[in-house]
Amino acid sequence: LKGLPERISIFGISALPRFHMQILSGLARLTDVNLFLMNPCRQYWGDILSEWEMTKKTVSQPAGDLTPEELYLEKGNSLLGSMGTLGRDFFDLINEFDLEEFPSFEDLREDNLLSCIQSDILNLRDAQRKSGEKMVILPNDTSIQIHSGHSPMREMEVLYDQLLHMFEKDPDLNPKDILVMTPDIEIYSPYIQAVFDMPVDDPGRIPFSIADRSIRKESDIIDAFLAILDLISSRFGASQVLAVLESHTVQRKFGFTETGLDLIRRWVEETRIRWGIDGKSRSEFGLPPSPENTWRTGLDRLLLGYAMPGQDEKIFDGVLPYDLVEGADTLVLGRLCEFVEQLFSHVTSLGQPRTLDNWAPSLIRLLDDFFLSDEDSEREMQVIRQTLDDLDNMSASSGAGFDEEIDINVIKWHLGHALDKEGFGFGFITGGVTFCAMLPMRSIPFKVICLVGMNNDAYPRESKPLGFDLMAMHPEPGDRSRRNDDRYLFLEVMLSVRAKLYISYVGQSIQDNSLIPPSVLVSELMDYIEQGFEIPGKNILKHIATKHRLQAFSPEYFKKDEKLFSYSGENLQAAQGILKPRTSPAPFISTRLADPSEPEWKTIDLNDLSRFFGNPARFLLEKRLRVYLEERELRLEDREPFELGGLEKYQLEQSLVKRELAGKDPDDFLPLARAVGQLPHGTVGECIFEDMRSGTARFSEKISSYMEEPKLVPLHAGICISRFRLTGRIDAIYPERLIKYRYTRIKPKDLLNIWFQHLFLNSLVADHYPRISMLAGLSPKSKEPQWVAYEFPPVENSQEILENLLEKYWAGLVMPLHFFPRSSWDYAQLVFDKGKPREDALEKAYITWMGNDFNSGERDDAY
Repeated sequence: LKGLPERISIFGISALPRFHMQILSGLARLTDVNLFLMNPCRQYWGDILSEWEMTKKTVSQPAGDLTPEELYLEKGNSLLGSMGTLGRDFFDLINEFDLEEFPSFEDLREDNLLSCIQSDILNLRDAQRKSGEKMVILPNDTSIQIHSGHSPMREMEVLYDQLLHMFEKDPDLNPKDILVMTPDIEIYSPYIQAVFDMPVDDPGRIPFSIADRSIRKESDIIDAFLAILDLISSRFGASQVLAVLESHTVQRKFGFTETGLDLIRRWVEETRIRWGIDGKSRSEFGLPPSPENTWRTGLDRLLLGYAMPGQDEKIFDGVLPYDLVEGADTLVLGRLCEFVEQLFSHVTSLGQPRTLDNWAPSLIRLLDDFFLSDEDSEREMQVIRQTLDDLDNMSASSGAGFDEEIDINVIKWHLGHALDKEGFGFGFITGGVTFCAMLPMRSIPFKVICLVGMNNDAYPRESKPLGFDLMAMHPEPGDRSRRNDDRYLFLEVMLSVRAKLYISYVGQSIQDNSLIPPSVLVSELMDYIEQGFEIPGKNILKHIATKHRLQAFSPEYFKKDEKLFSYSGENLQAAQGILKPRTSPAPFISTRLADPSEPEWKTIDLNDLSRFFGNPARFLLEKRLRVYLEERELRLEDREPFELGGLEKYQLEQSLVKRELAGKDPDDFLPLARAVGQLPHGTVGECIFEDMRSGTARFSEKISSYMEEPKLVPLHAGICISRFRLTGRIDAIYPERLIKYRYTRIKPKDLLNIWFQHLFLNSLVADHYPRISMLAGLSPKSKEPQWVAYEFPPVENSQEILENLLEKYWAGLVMPLHFFPRSSWDYAQLVFDKGKPREDALEKAYITWMGNDFNSGERDDAY
């Protein structure tokens, strides 16, 4: 036949079904066909059986009392019988065809445990030799190692140290000579990178590569492309959209920086964008077409805030401007609008069904609009384009005029399956240590092969056939079986190793240190070794198996043990720290800092003084040392509010009180609260608003009786006290008193704030300003909202008190000031207000400091 090659050569296969062999046999009549196969055994082994097969045949034979020997059942080598079912059936199948064999077996030097086992399999010998004697192994034999740890991370840490040890002992060993295989490379990839990924100039760096990862896990572009498709028919949640924007290629396409992304995250949170393109898109989910908390409303707020700020009071066509967009922020806003509008357009368009031949062009436009094609992204872009070309070719090859419209969900499934099933094909044998998955036909010789993750529930992998799978119900020789494939792969790995076989598994529970058995294949190997080999005066299983400690910094690794060791300097320091006598950690600031040299430190704003005494340690760290222990993390919500949080409730109620005291209609505030996006939608939000309004109305009525006269001009002044200058601005001053209010339970820090303003007011030489102050709020002792007011009378020695406080402030800039407002307030109330004994007050302050199951203690503050 024309077109046939002169020769067909087949490499690297472990087995073929009968059907394929028949095809090759037919081809052999027309051209030269060569099969290059790895046969584990030079003897005929088609009739050997595993222990389970022998037991089954013995029990099922009619006589019922014959032994395996009397039934002429051959055991051969137990490892070959147990793990070689796939190969046994295949080589038996080969013998049915007229083939010419060219055996190329080589005798092995039985100079270590590994080579002895390989020789046993090659020559069909069993560990239980006819002489009954066990083969003696040298005490320094490390050709087979089995390690158990507490987690995949510990497995990788142990592997790293063991590889360094191998390099140290064998100067001829190179990273390229080592193969590391695992049943699930996706599980182990993060741990591999965490342990082995080091700077190029690190002396302990071992070059490595990871193969067999799925394309989606390897590629930021493919992951983002599929994430955009996932937005179709989704709720268009805030976190989903920003996840697409976090793709580096998308950022480059639209010109975003990391700083710009942080700004966008803050905008999304503060404009309360939750989900949905607009009200119309929400109606597609069977919900009222409310525009609140949608992307369209959020973007309109941002754009309107830049064009015509509304000071949180003016609504334009139902939109409340967001006023915090200014300057260079507009560039980021413009790019955000471009990105989101393109996303709206593509997602809306792709949500419509279309014929198969129209899908590829639409998806290619999506690819071009969102991803920048350059030398860094070309490989991933090419993979997506090829997959879309295949989709287009599928349409062309379908023939028969298939023109039915196909839904996006079908296309998403197809693309996700095509882009997730296999990797780029890179990462295998690149000059470093190769990490890869345990896949059939991987019987490549390496000096060192490491099998990690050989857990009882991971390998051999379970095969769960479908109920209608007739091949699984009636298997024939040569049929594929995942379990048999895995067993044969383990056998091939043992035969492919040239120097060392390294096996590890999670063998101890990370919770209670209980033992966890390894893969049954590892157990069979250990049983085989125990039955046929020995080390004089030593348990051979204890010699080859090592149980590792929970932490890599355990002192056991630094006691010159031949089995437990570590090359980590950091872990050595940690281990030495464990062995040192335990002492309380030294204070962060143990000696007095130098006084601030800048003169501006002695000019103190009244608000800074209040903040200092609210948390002296925090003020010292943040203002003086620029150390921030708490960094607020933006948490984007993907659902609209169904209830009000404590802070949002306070903000709305405080705004309501302010409007009521200003004589504004509270009903006008409902549209504002809705436009901000704080209230739950619909009737629920209206009910919550009415409840808040009834409470604030009573509060406003009470406090308004103190505000009948007009306010005085806000006070902006400064006074010199000793070596300090104290400045401040105070408003809400009425002819008779300074009035402050908070529609919430009064806290010690609120009392501190009004106290400092009261002292400042009393220290001024201004006859037309009052010397009485009042703080109104809700009682901290009542569960229900209950009015409470604290009035502060004139203070004659206000400057003297302020001088003392300013000296404390200055002392708190060089050493932490031991002042804790909540605990101090509870103590002072009992001693000075109620006349309780000092011991009772200390007990109450201690409870406030420590906290309990229901309330956090003051000591829990990070500062």
